[in-house]
Amino acid sequence: MTLEEVVGPSSTDKKMETVTQALEELLVAAQRQDCLTVGVYESAKLMNVDPDSVVLCLLATDEEDEDDIALQIHFTLLQAFCGDNDINILRVSGTRRLAQLLGDDTGDSNGNEPRDLHCILVTNPPVQPLQCQALQDVSSFCEEIRCRNQWVPCLNLQDR
Repeated sequence: MTLEEVVGPSSTDKKMETVTQALEELLVAAQRQDCLTVGVYESAKLMNVDPDSVVLCLLATDEEDEDDIALQIHFTLLQAFCGDNDINILRVSGTRRLAQLLGDDTGDSNGNEPRDLHCILVTNPPVQPLQCQALQDVSSFCEEIRCRNQWVPCLNLQDR
């Protein structure tokens, strides 16, 4: 028996699992309320026009994306913009899981490519702000990580 089996998973692992679940719930709820902007270009456009409506910026990559210099430059610029405008930001791996959550596994029936899931913004609707426990959990996690001087927390979304 290993120490991990005796003691159980660390509190950090449990915290990450809880935040990951909250993020998944938030994305599903935000999509239902039409509060998601998907795509690097679309996200940059929205943040230029209405940065105050953005409550979370999600930057998603997988191993095959790490060598994409253009994408990394976009991410650097988005991270800087989010930092300057007090927008919570998360980096995640697991674009396949994102596609599952958002019902975007394949292109549409017209043969179009699937959406660019590398950048996803969660926005507050102008009439009724997005109120859910998942948003509060993710926001407090981002704030906690910032207090530890790690500006961009990372989560790993697992396929199910």
